[in-house]
Amino acid sequence: MQQVFKPRRNQKHKRSSRRLLFLAGLSLICLIILGGLHQERGLASQPLLGRVEPSTSWQAGSFPVENFQAYTSPFGYRRSATGGRGVEFHRGLDIAAPDGSYIRNWWTGQVLKVSDNTACGTSVTIQSGDWTHIYCHMKGRVETANGSRYVIDRAGGIQIWEGQQIPSGTRIGRVGMTGRTTGPHLHWGLKHGGQYIDPAQVLRAMYNQQVAAGPASNYTNQRD
Repeated sequence: MQQVFKPRRNQKHKRSSRRLLFLAGLSLICLIILGGLHQERGLASQPLLGRVEPSTSWQAGSFPVENFQAYTSPFGYRRSATGGRGVEFHRGLDIAAPDGSYIRNWWTGQVLKVSDNTACGTSVTIQSGDWTHIYCHMKGRVETANGSRYVIDRAGGIQIWEGQQIPSGTRIGRVGMTGRTTGPHLHWGLKHGGQYIDPAQVLRAMYNQQVAAGPASNYTNQRD
């Protein structure tokens, strides 16, 4: 991953960021326990599962959504999200938040693609070295100007262009219900070297590093 230079924040924002990650970390533990059987099933038969190295430093990462409520669907096999009887492989982590909550870029990188014509709904895909992170079901739509494509969410003050460099923690969209969804949430997908990674592994690693660092932990990469 490329080196990220972390801007300063005020102490209040630092404490807010730490509380958010702490709450998300506790919820993540419950998600892992409840989804364990599905994960084991996925590991047995799904080839697109990468591993997160515990030695990696995640201090430059940003939790991807504001106003976190719960994890509603883990990575791995699950019943059809739209009520069918079939089983499908869910290549991401669903994070519930109130409709209109802002979504933040997890890691500094370049916008690879914007889209609004798939089950992912209005989405942004960002490339950060060997990592690809995907944000789905956002508000807004894709438009084109002078041959370039961008996501526009006028009510949220968001405009993200393909090819744009986005710092970690920057607001890149808002939680919505575009695409194939039954409620407002962020579907967050991660790939490393072209292989899907369970985003819960990354969030757990971020959480563990914050706990180990104690009160002085400095997640200085979230921006207003």
